[in-house]
Amino acid sequence: MKFKSLSFIAIIGIFFLCSSSTFTDNLSDSNGMDKETLLMKIIINGLSQNHYQPQKIDNDFSKKVFDLYLERLDYSKRFFLQSDVDKLTKYKLDIDNAITKRRVDYAFLDLSVDLLEQRIKEAEHYYKEVLDKPFAFDKDEMYEVDAEKRGFVSTKEQLKERWRKSLKYQTLTRLVDALESQEKKIEEKKKDFTPKTFSELEKEAREKVQKTHKDWFSRMFEEDRSDRLHTFINAISRAYDPHTNYLPPKEKENFDISLSGRLEGIGARLQKKDGYITVTEIVPGSASARQGQLEAEDIILKVAQGDKEPVDVQDMRLDDAVQLIRGKKGTEVRLTVKKMDGASMVIPIIRDVVLLEESYAKSSILIDEADGSEIGYIKLPKFYADFNRRNGRSCAKDVRKELTKLQQEDVCGVILDLRNNGGGSLRDVVEMAGLFIEDGPIVQVKGKIGSPDVFDDSDPKIHYDGPLVVMVNSFSASASEILAAAIQDYKRGVIVGSAATYGKGTVQRFIHLDQALNPQFNSYKPLGSVKLTIQKFYRINGSTNQLKGVIPDVVLPDNYTYIEVGEKEQEYAMKADKIDALNYNEWTNLGTLDNIKVKSQSRVKSNETFALIEENAKRLQTQRDETMRTLCLDKYRKQQNKLNEESKKYKEIDKEIEDLNARSLLADLAEIRQDTAKESRNKKWLEDITKDVYISESMSIIKDITSGGCAVNNIAMPGKATTKPGSEVAPDPAMLEHQKESNN
Repeated sequence: MKFKSLSFIAIIGIFFLCSSSTFTDNLSDSNGMDKETLLMKIIINGLSQNHYQPQKIDNDFSKKVFDLYLERLDYSKRFFLQSDVDKLTKYKLDIDNAITKRRVDYAFLDLSVDLLEQRIKEAEHYYKEVLDKPFAFDKDEMYEVDAEKRGFVSTKEQLKERWRKSLKYQTLTRLVDALESQEKKIEEKKKDFTPKTFSELEKEAREKVQKTHKDWFSRMFEEDRSDRLHTFINAISRAYDPHTNYLPPKEKENFDISLSGRLEGIGARLQKKDGYITVTEIVPGSASARQGQLEAEDIILKVAQGDKEPVDVQDMRLDDAVQLIRGKKGTEVRLTVKKMDGASMVIPIIRDVVLLEESYAKSSILIDEADGSEIGYIKLPKFYADFNRRNGRSCAKDVRKELTKLQQEDVCGVILDLRNNGGGSLRDVVEMAGLFIEDGPIVQVKGKIGSPDVFDDSDPKIHYDGPLVVMVNSFSASASEILAAAIQDYKRGVIVGSAATYGKGTVQRFIHLDQALNPQFNSYKPLGSVKLTIQKFYRINGSTNQLKGVIPDVVLPDNYTYIEVGEKEQEYAMKADKIDALNYNEWTNLGTLDNIKVKSQSRVKSNETFALIEENAKRLQTQRDETMRTLCLDKYRKQQNKLNEESKKYKEIDKEIEDLNARSLLADLAEIRQDTAKESRNKKWLEDITKDVYISESMSIIKDITSGGCAVNNIAMPGKATTKPGSEVAPDPAMLEHQKESNN
């Protein structure tokens, strides 16, 4: 493997050298400059000169920043009146001038802070007054839960009414939980249980909502001007693209902890999205991954420590919510989440450290018991690499080892599963793609100036030349998309999955602002960091994965088929474009892709599980679009019961698949059996495989590639017309001996 023009390390090093100087241009001395002005100057300089796509600081830019900032201050539209927005709008076209002056003009920021603090104090009285008396839950009225569909109201009376409905809805959901819990205990005839009256349960529900808001307002009153400044700066940075943002010192520390693996918690990446705390990724090997119920796109509504009273995290700052969710190993956190279909559920998770081994590549043998065929399966949760140790562990090396073991067991094809793989090491993507081709370019990486750098596989040896399927979904991102795109462009294998991958084709780097400053600015530190988009990935055919992702060769229905997810849903995402294609030789023996598609479509149409998935996908779209909620107790309970009953129907999606079995590799048995915990996890993993209809269909596609000739020890694969010497994999004598011991 080689990198043309510049090595990967050299690219990073040169970037940091350049960024350190350009972030501090025109800042040779402080000149009595206050910290806020210094911070703003550094950010503006850095973004203007280092971002891949610098923005023109003009009226259009001002509009973007204004909208982003206003949304972050009051996304729920429960504080500002329309008259407040009108006052702020006077500055809408002047932000560009204010932030580029020699001494930054903070009149807009000051006004927004004053107005917000005034409205927060007023809202504190609203919630106390509203929650002081019982609600009438027999009244038929509706509440809009989607803040984007609300407008700012004109009067304080209208604002108070919005608060009343919001508080009534929150009380209603807690009341229903209490009623269901009590009814269950009565049905189970629990001893020493005394039922409470409806009035008592309603009062308790109101008191819980009141406590939640008391804590929430206390946290809001603790926020000061610097917090609002950080929000304003992030509105400026996010106007460039969704992955460029400013991290104050505390937030950068939290980010470092989450990446280091030292954090004990649930193992889920969270994002403030549309005003809600949303799950964006489940970390492989984490407590959430092992528990299995928390999923990407789930919205976290409440957080409880064990059986204690849950805390409402709606409208809460992300780092505050993270502090509630984070905790010591062995302790329980209960998350109340809203699923995609609108149904709410409580997910109990025992906090734990991430089991690194669960994030590593692992493989199994898939068995079709109808014909005895055996196919190799490799699950790669992420593109990991240990850059801190020489010869440290890397996913490319591990996948090579798994391929070797699979070939020694005479599999007639390999499935590489990249579903939910959020990316990682670029170096390993290039090396891994090289395992399946002779040599040639894998990906192009381009900065804002100069020609693209081409990342090549220069090793003519093919580690595996048999039938290949690469599985992806809407949450396969970044490095996963690079590998899938390379396999697709070379026509080396069949890409199988949902409509498109995530669509992230950009590269970010961190700039530590304290390191960029000269010693005379030491008194201003710490200033935090900036995560900055500096490059874009391009496929070897010249197109980009940005926004559109990788479109699978064989498209299968999934729960997200009719729901827009991915990069294209992010505000101000960078546009897709093209550069020149590279020269590369396509694989010549994949077979007729059109025939493979037709056969797959035929199987999918007659498959009951895929029919259920398609039906559920349409249901989820409908539920997601329906954002009005009744505040009538009886109607609400009927709606929730209907949702729960519908959900039960779709549990059939996870039933065991006839004739599909899975086993461990012979070479792995001894190690698995040494650890009972590992053996238990492995058993569950194999059981989950036998319920996965996507794996089952991928097996059928492998057989289509081989024209149906896929039986044990009688392998019929489309051989390459010209296989280079050395491309065959010789058995490892030590591995064969290990297999013999395992068989015994």
